[in-house]
Amino acid sequence: MDGYILLTGNANPALASAVAAELGVPLGDCTLQRFPDGEIAIQLNESVRRKEVFIIQPTSPPVNDHLIELLALADACRRAAAAGITAIIPYFGYARADRRSRREPITASMVANLIQTVGIDHVITLDLHVPQIEGFFQLPVDNLSAVSVLCHALKQKLSEDVIVVSPDTGRVSMATDYAERLGTSVAILHKRRDNGSETQVTHLVGDVKNRSCLIIDDMIATGDTIVNCIRALLDAGARPDMTVAATHGLFIGQAEANLADQGIRQVFVTDSVLTSRHENVYSVSIAPLIASAIRQMLIGESLAILN
Repeated sequence: MDGYILLTGNANPALASAVAAELGVPLGDCTLQRFPDGEIAIQLNESVRRKEVFIIQPTSPPVNDHLIELLALADACRRAAAAGITAIIPYFGYARADRRSRREPITASMVANLIQTVGIDHVITLDLHVPQIEGFFQLPVDNLSAVSVLCHALKQKLSEDVIVVSPDTGRVSMATDYAERLGTSVAILHKRRDNGSETQVTHLVGDVKNRSCLIIDDMIATGDTIVNCIRALLDAGARPDMTVAATHGLFIGQAEANLADQGIRQVFVTDSVLTSRHENVYSVSIAPLIASAIRQMLIGESLAILN
């Protein structure tokens, strides 16, 4: 397992350090700086020639800055004769821009093209917003799941009568995975999106009356979706004893106020992105999962067993 190096930008150095500790190797030495006009300057301080390079860099807010860091790191490694470059992007920014309505870009496809252009050979990501994004790439993409990691942390924290709630039809598959691992059933909320940031719950499928709910999602941005879900569940007779589990905890805008909702007892997210601490929020590390993925790649084995 020699002949490889781990690099990271500024997006989530704590996660990269944790992965390096799991693997028992140091992080690669590189310098990231900014010119006065905001341009990024990168210097590799050690050789990557003929080495497999793994760049751990979620494209989390500020998305554009972290995306350019990823691209610049990859370009530097390609020009320094790396044997191969794998981008580990736990949170894939622009994933929600996967289709167009009239005169709009398909930004997820544009980002995929940029990633390929700079010489990245393989992408590993975590709970993509929609799996169809894999189709934008002409290179191998492994979309890992954090459900098993989160379920392991949740098992001792949930009521026996808990029911898993999908916030929309797009998360039904994920909710089913949670339910199977936790030995319970699924309820589904249907919603209508009014604009890019506002949604309304239209109806509920499933019986949540007098039950504790586990609301799941791939990400928490502002938390507005979670608040709307809680209101609909309480109206349907659910107990004000809600647990929320999401892979990516972005916590932007009014998220802190929304997560202080009286119906929420606890929130579980992974450390896929670097976030500030919030009361009643538990962070579950994905470093062992990513380290296992790197080990599998180094020995030429499939990553499918990790899900």
